[in-house]
Amino acid sequence: MSIAMKKSGALLLFALLVLSTQSGTSQDNDKALVQSSIEDYVNALYDVDPSKIERSVDTTLRKIGYWYDSKSNEYKDNLPMTYQQLYDLAGSWNKDGSQITEDSPKEIVIYEVNDKTATGKLTAEWGIDLFHLSKVKGHWKIMNIIWQSAPK
Repeated sequence: MSIAMKKSGALLLFALLVLSTQSGTSQDNDKALVQSSIEDYVNALYDVDPSKIERSVDTTLRKIGYWYDSKSNEYKDNLPMTYQQLYDLAGSWNKDGSQITEDSPKEIVIYEVNDKTATGKLTAEWGIDLFHLSKVKGHWKIMNIIWQSAPK
């Protein structure tokens, strides 16, 4: 093998190594940004800060949920919520500080992050939220949420 071929091979190997490292870094960065969007969502509600909804949720949001009514021992099905309703709720839900405690859950699991789409799960004071996110103009936005009260 000639010296030129060895140098070419080494250069190619180095280029592939750099590209694979950058790709992993980009995916790690996207995962952190997806995590941050879901954190903004829960913190908007916990901290009474609707500006975090603005930052993390797309205005075309589709959200439905299933709330458990302990008086009737039944779920109230398919409760819809728009972006504006969520934004307004973030400004009022915990306004008096009585909805959460120091022990309120805020567990986030990121299931998958792709180039333009991601999925995640949040366990919070009200129950479980499952998310679809999309990368919109370079920012990860929550597009769809389906939720239910804590399982009974």
